[in-house]
Amino acid sequence: MDKSDLHPDAPAGGGGPGGFKSPLPLGANPELDRWRSPQPLGSDLVGVAQLNNIASLKPATGTQRQDGSTTPADPAIEALNLSDTAREAAYELKKKYPSVSFTSGRRDKLEQSSAMAGNVVLNRNWIKETYASSAARDACQKWVDEHKDKKTKDDIATGIEGVLDGLTDTQLAHLSKHLSGDAFDVQPVEKDADEIKKTIRGLPGLSKFLEEEGGLVRWHAQF
Repeated sequence: MDKSDLHPDAPAGGGGPGGFKSPLPLGANPELDRWRSPQPLGSDLVGVAQLNNIASLKPATGTQRQDGSTTPADPAIEALNLSDTAREAAYELKKKYPSVSFTSGRRDKLEQSSAMAGNVVLNRNWIKETYASSAARDACQKWVDEHKDKKTKDDIATGIEGVLDGLTDTQLAHLSKHLSGDAFDVQPVEKDADEIKKTIRGLPGLSKFLEEEGGLVRWHAQF
């Protein structure tokens, strides 16, 4: 450093406060200010910008279809947690009829028992009138028949869940495709009803479509 640049009152060594004839006020030289004092968290704007750029590189969410094309993800469908075949069918239906509303997808045993109980409250024979004959179906209907005093949805759901807990995975698979994610229910509508039902019947991989379950209007598609 040229000594002629030193302030007359500068201490020996030329450093520290008063070390220059015309020291700049704080804020006039950002680079020197950054060197002179500790910086608060977040003041490293360059680092923050770099992190933001990295975050912006995340791939857009979408769903890969069997034909290789990508369809933008639909939160309502993704929330159903369906198997691949049922999931693609749901996207196909929603693509043609964007207004369709899905009411159910994959269920665990608690959700399955609750769904069944809601219908049993309306029809005590709903289980045997809805599901194909199986050990699981008969066990659930047997519990309902033997507990006529249980009339609320919560009480019935608790009883049916206990039955399901005592069944094997193989037995459960014969009860409902919802348990494996291979089925979804659609909210019945009046507008375009025939066209929507026709489309559902033509969905790839469909094995069964029900318009009613146990005498109750339910649009159920399984794969």
